[in-house]
Amino acid sequence: MSSVRFVVVTGVSGAGKSAALKCLEDLDFFCVDNMPCALIPKFAEVIAQSSNTIKNVALGIDIREGRFFDRVFGDLDTLKEMGFGHEILFLDASDETLIRRFSETRRRHPLGDGASLREVIRGERERLSAIRDRANWVLDTTNMNVHELKEAIAARFAASKESKKLAILVIAFSYKHGIPPESDLVFDVRFLPNPYYAPNLSTYTGNDKRVRDFVLDKPETQEFLEKLESLLSFLLPRYLAEGKAYLTISVGCTGGRHRSVVVANVIKEFLDRLGQDVKIRYRDVER
Repeated sequence: MSSVRFVVVTGVSGAGKSAALKCLEDLDFFCVDNMPCALIPKFAEVIAQSSNTIKNVALGIDIREGRFFDRVFGDLDTLKEMGFGHEILFLDASDETLIRRFSETRRRHPLGDGASLREVIRGERERLSAIRDRANWVLDTTNMNVHELKEAIAARFAASKESKKLAILVIAFSYKHGIPPESDLVFDVRFLPNPYYAPNLSTYTGNDKRVRDFVLDKPETQEFLEKLESLLSFLLPRYLAEGKAYLTISVGCTGGRHRSVVVANVIKEFLDRLGQDVKIRYRDVER
């Protein structure tokens, strides 16, 4: 198997494919956008002859390829037969978010043919459903700005400088807005006492000391965190032994502002003490 790492970046139009490719470029990936699928095996041959100067490659492919897109799986299978492993990153976002983004940028949807934008998006989703199902990672950018997208990409694809480190992203989220689809581990902390109903705490977030103290002062919180840290201590070395390089840990509560934020912060602090490479994102704290 070749040591060259291929990442195929695809997804619905307007979900952030170009921004994702830019992030990968910043991570020293050799990036090519809108490459015809039929050229992927030929391109791999060129990379193989590059005297190991190129280690990481990102290929952007999307619906603009028309009929060529229909043969993408065969071309990716050929890539695998040539000894090149690959993974697929699929970028997605809600219909409302996509419509807003096209409206704000005044860009035309690449499949626009006189139908309404919502109908065009629905048709694109249908054509992309097979590759979405095959994707190694579906990244929902609905609630992400470009900086959060970059953090998520880096957490997954940045090369770790030490073999004993995982690139870990911890996300605090609200169950009302859905579980982050990129999650590897999900912890539901809605069983903990809710600061929202405590006097004078509802307007603050879990980043405030008063809310943090309220949550951490409860015996059930301490018992839960003790068991959680034990579980993570058990899992991390086994993930590393398996060859896993990245991990997304999501912590959810009802509103995504109090309990999940507190617990996510404690998890990050624990992982920092273990020497892991950890980033944190409060997905719904401003909602």
